[in-house]
Amino acid sequence: MIQGCVVIVFAKAPTPGRVKTRLAAAIGEEAAASLAARMLDETLKQAVASGLGPVELCCDPDSAHPAFQQARERHGVVLTRQSQGDLGLRMKVALDCALHSYRCALLIGTDCPQLDAGHLRAAADMLSERPAAFIPTLDGGYVLVGLSAMIPEIFEGIDWSTERVMRQTQSQLDRLGRIAGMLAPLADVDEPKDLGLVPEEWLEGSGMPANRTTHPDSGIDR
Repeated sequence: MIQGCVVIVFAKAPTPGRVKTRLAAAIGEEAAASLAARMLDETLKQAVASGLGPVELCCDPDSAHPAFQQARERHGVVLTRQSQGDLGLRMKVALDCALHSYRCALLIGTDCPQLDAGHLRAAADMLSERPAAFIPTLDGGYVLVGLSAMIPEIFEGIDWSTERVMRQTQSQLDRLGRIAGMLAPLADVDEPKDLGLVPEEWLEGSGMPANRTTHPDSGIDR
């Protein structure tokens, strides 16, 4: 039986030295991991608050990390494991699996403090008329991809983690004659210069002063 909409949240285990590595260069590995855990929790709050349907936390490398187990208890999410392969393949597998059971599926990460339940509902509404929906990022990627029908080509031949991601994805859609819904771009948090986007209370307990600032040019390549 085909159900409504599922929200899939992709997340890495918030392990020091493995997450937010570009931020860690400025604030330290422990603080970066603590911030990643807070961003995971806040993202799940918004996903559940959207009321769209089940929320699936798709974990990397697996669901064993205490933060993932806590998320299941706190938010009632379903834990799954990301597949092997590059980001495109992992997203394609997760969405393809979801669309066997749901009318539409949204997939998000945990890097965008601005992404809220209203954005998720707006994207899902678009999928009642469009095969795909996106929320681009200001740096050329996207923070949300939603599908009401599988379009595998949009996950192939993309230069992931570059400013070309959304442009290349749009080119694939144009080539296929598919028209996607687009919401206004949002900013994500990847570099030290992005820390100003993080609510101060999220930084409390991270080991980093809430009022700390970094130079705009202090970003370090992944």
